[in-house]
Amino acid sequence: MALLKIFVGTMYGGSLDVAEQVQPLFEQAGYTVEVLDQPTLADLTDARPDLALFVTSTTGSGDVPGNLTGFLNALSAESPALDWLRYGLIALGDSSYGETYCGAGRHLDERLADLGATRHGERLEIDAMETFMADDAALPWVESWIPTLPATA
Repeated sequence: MALLKIFVGTMYGGSLDVAEQVQPLFEQAGYTVEVLDQPTLADLTDARPDLALFVTSTTGSGDVPGNLTGFLNALSAESPALDWLRYGLIALGDSSYGETYCGAGRHLDERLADLGATRHGERLEIDAMETFMADDAALPWVESWIPTLPATA
């Protein structure tokens, strides 16, 4: 079975809830799924997943949540070649913050692309001003995203 790793950046648990809600959809599609709520760079580079999904909220003024900071710092410091990586990204934010809306997800997406990773499909940005429960937006997005993925092994 193909391996999907879901990398979670969360402050109050919303992103982790989204990850846990979408996990069964991937399992039904034939993936073995690991949800990582304290991800490290080794989780990505040592045991390479066939597909990665990043689910992160944004804190402060566009900042990455504390549990994802070490991952992003290591990604920047080590700059590993990620030309093998296919990924999706779900960013949670609050549009009332203006220019920093979904800043953590946008920054992570940019950094992954800079290292050669390929995002499959569009990034999903979920606005807390419009969507009370983030999984209400994430579940339909994942349901429409899965059929566009290459067949699992």
